[in-house]
Amino acid sequence: MSARLEGKVAAITGGCSGIGLATVEEFVNHGARVVVADVQDEKGLALEQRFPEQVAYSHCDVTLEGDIIKALALAESQFGGLDILFNNAGQGGTSSGLVDMDADAWDKTLALLLRGPMLGSKHAVPLMRKRGEGSIINTASIAGLEAGWGFAYGVAKAGVIHMSKLSAAELGGDNIRVNAICPGFIVTPILGTAMGLSRQQADQTAHEFEEAAGQMQPLRRPGMPEDIAKAALYLASDDARFVTGTAHVVDGGIRVGQRVSWDTTATMPIHEPMGRIFKSVRDE
Repeated sequence: MSARLEGKVAAITGGCSGIGLATVEEFVNHGARVVVADVQDEKGLALEQRFPEQVAYSHCDVTLEGDIIKALALAESQFGGLDILFNNAGQGGTSSGLVDMDADAWDKTLALLLRGPMLGSKHAVPLMRKRGEGSIINTASIAGLEAGWGFAYGVAKAGVIHMSKLSAAELGGDNIRVNAICPGFIVTPILGTAMGLSRQQADQTAHEFEEAAGQMQPLRRPGMPEDIAKAALYLASDDARFVTGTAHVVDGGIRVGQRVSWDTTATMPIHEPMGRIFKSVRDE
């Protein structure tokens, strides 16, 4: 395997599970040294033991600016600097719609999903300037591109996408690239926590979502954390040295069109008469 990140130092928030963990593994396998920033201390320390001299763990709640500063400082003190930041930490946040929205729940959701990546990026820039270049990757979502995936969550992820563009414009002169990844339906513990399960229960039941997830999009297999990790690897590597300000959709085709466009058994739920006509013509 080619070491596409040899000599690079990365920091990954939410790196102890799901997409973050898969990305830690991918980056390490390609030669990077990684600071894992998370609140799951037991898992973080286990990662240090699993990857000695390649992984350092820092307890980090990304809603606390001091924790972010501490985690990024560890990249410099232990590994000599910072080349890559993956702002990945997140949960589903409040499930309320506009009319029923609780202001405190809104603030907590936006603090985690939008303010956190902003602070991570802000404090990564001075370290990357010292290196003469850098790559910032933000986990957004297809929820930031269309309705139907949560109100506050969708607003936050749309903000992440636009923040990535604005940051790319501001930091291009420093040779710091900024891109967003927009996952689709990915089988991770966040699915369980979004449904009210504890983190431990979500970890234990994540595999049960795989079969259902495989029926969500034209590519009939579940989206896995490794699929997003490989997209992050590309954006972190020199292969993407001319790529900035983008929103990379990695969703198995879930946004190609209404279900009837790729599922021969489906009819359009909103325009049912048109769906029946379309299906009858197609079946002739």
